[in-house]
Amino acid sequence: MLVKETLKILKENDIRLDKRKGQNYLIDSNILNKIVDYADLSSEDTVLEIGAGIGTLTIPLAEHAKKVIAVEQDQKIAAVLNKRLKKLNISNVEVMVADAVKTDFPYFNKVVSNLPYKISSPITFKLLEYDFDFAVLMYQLEFAERMVAKPGESNYSRLSLMMSFCGDVEMLFEVSKHAFFPNPKISSAVIKLVPNKNVEIDEFFIKVSRALFQHKKKKVRNALLNSFHEIASVDKKEAKEIVSKLDENLLSARVVKLDPAEVMVISGELKHLIR
Repeated sequence: MLVKETLKILKENDIRLDKRKGQNYLIDSNILNKIVDYADLSSEDTVLEIGAGIGTLTIPLAEHAKKVIAVEQDQKIAAVLNKRLKKLNISNVEVMVADAVKTDFPYFNKVVSNLPYKISSPITFKLLEYDFDFAVLMYQLEFAERMVAKPGESNYSRLSLMMSFCGDVEMLFEVSKHAFFPNPKISSAVIKLVPNKNVEIDEFFIKVSRALFQHKKKKVRNALLNSFHEIASVDKKEAKEIVSKLDENLLSARVVKLDPAEVMVISGELKHLIR
């Protein structure tokens, strides 16, 4: 059983997992197999895995892919992974001891990872800077729900908005907290992310969306005025004058109900007005 094997490896190597670092290891072989199946790997694929740990996912990925780039920040755990790979005579895995948020990745065409949850947001947007086919990723359930939320839904957020532009996100299945050791406090979910390679989001749009969604339950007018400092360095009077020139129907709408195209319109008009 996967749970027995995991506990044995941890004990033999005197490893104590730190939940604060997102070190929750998958111990459910059925979930593991489902993730690998959804990755649809072939001998042509180079897979990036972030948070490889002791190789629970790395090893089955290596059995199906041409190469696996396994990123693990903890040096002691990375050493255990290298030892396991050597013992199993697996030679198509490159172990990178690095902070995934800060390091540059070599070539890959798929991403398959049980992500360390504390880096969910920065690593997701970092991945979208690369050209790849698709990713199968595990997140905290709440984060995954925000990724797929639609305008008007309670989970709709700036993350939902950005993902609607940057990629196609599909919720594949939920994962119980009991599928991990140690148990995290909440459930998880596995998603499939297909990047949109034809869309570029500029920095100004990011600023506008941040200003809006800091007050997502408010009307657009009030949200912009309350956080205009996120967009431009102007005084309150000038900010009010700029905002007053926007479309009244948009200004009176609730931020949480704005669809992505409407946020793009607001951003475009503000960019023109501020110039």
